[in-house]
Amino acid sequence: MITKSKNIEIKARCKDLERIRKILVVKKADFKGMDHQIDTYFNVNSGRLKLREGNIENNLIHYQRSDQSGPKQSDIVLYKSAKENGLKDILNKSLGIKVVVDKMREIYFIENVKFHIDKVQNLGDFIEIEVIDERGVLKESDMLMTCQHYMKLFSIKEKDLISNSYSDMILHLK
Repeated sequence: MITKSKNIEIKARCKDLERIRKILVVKKADFKGMDHQIDTYFNVNSGRLKLREGNIENNLIHYQRSDQSGPKQSDIVLYKSAKENGLKDILNKSLGIKVVVDKMREIYFIENVKFHIDKVQNLGDFIEIEVIDERGVLKESDMLMTCQHYMKLFSIKEKDLISNSYSDMILHLK
């Protein structure tokens, strides 16, 4: 099944993951679990295309997003896939692999806001906040305010915000 959604999101370096966890517990966030995710990015002409293989989430995801450090909109097309279904082999043969991101991800939800606490191999620790509009009914300004509310709650500083994706960061290491 293919779904389309719009997100307002941020990614930031995080030096105190335990503090973020405590805030999420106090706010009664729904903890979905710890997911070891391998994101394989493929060569495409526009946006980003990745195959996520995890214990919880397995998706083929195409998204368009500008590279800016503050809250930004992502337009997402997501296909829920089965684990180890041969899709990676087809995509590799047809498009070629651009880069692979290996991470441990804690997944939490509060209503339509998804939180990721990530430990990314070779990059470090991060927090992501995604305000999700799956039905196309939310105002972008309201989504932005929600994202900013959680940034303030978590004491995320401007200098810690990341403008690009983990894939871009790994490519810059090479």
